[in-house]
Amino acid sequence: MLQIDYYAYSNKLSGTHPGEKFLFFAITVTLCLALSTPATSLAVMILTGSAVILLARVPWQVYLKLMLIPGSFLVVGVLTIAFTFTRGEGDFVWAVQLGSFTTGVTTEGMVSAVRMFLRSLGAVSCLYFLALTTPVTQMVGILRLLRVPSLMIELMVLIYRFIFILLETAGRIYTAQSSRLGYRNIRTGFQSFSRLLLSLFVKSYRQSQDVYDALLSRCYNGRLNFVEAEYRWSWGNLALIAAAESVITACWLITGGI
Repeated sequence: MLQIDYYAYSNKLSGTHPGEKFLFFAITVTLCLALSTPATSLAVMILTGSAVILLARVPWQVYLKLMLIPGSFLVVGVLTIAFTFTRGEGDFVWAVQLGSFTTGVTTEGMVSAVRMFLRSLGAVSCLYFLALTTPVTQMVGILRLLRVPSLMIELMVLIYRFIFILLETAGRIYTAQSSRLGYRNIRTGFQSFSRLLLSLFVKSYRQSQDVYDALLSRCYNGRLNFVEAEYRWSWGNLALIAAAESVITACWLITGGI
């Protein structure tokens, strides 16, 4: 089981109405993208991180490790925004002359890079909140309430299921190869990895056929049915959501929308 999926089912907010969690996610990510300021982005990250760690009781080490994954990619991405490459002169904070061209970091580029980094990381924190607190079975109920086509929901569920099949199969093949010293050096590692990909494709295809046969044996008629639990809306949680969104909006107003 994936670590995210494990905490989605075992966190302290798993019994909360999924509509409340989706409402908090939808409003927060909208404010994060619409009110694009460093203050609002930081407020979004603090609020969503606090909800995950303090309310859902997900270990902070796990959450921090998960945030570092997209954060490292974002750092590489925003470097292209921070650096400027020009033939003439510019307002460079740091620059290197390459013949007739100049490349370096400008004040405007640094500000744009920081804003983009915080905005993107804030949106990612919202997605992590939803993923770490809401199991996929609850997400299916939300999508049906939103009138999402059944075909899209079923494709999502099947792809979600096949992710686990791929990971489990790849793990078994890798363990078998490692026990036979298949990765003792770079040359054998590349050979083993190519064989792993080939075996993974064949085995995954066969297991997908087994899953489809299992569905047919259970009278599958083109629609996946799920047993949905009954939840009650909490006025306290709705008030907490309203307060959180008010804090984000207040941060934007205090900073003057800059």
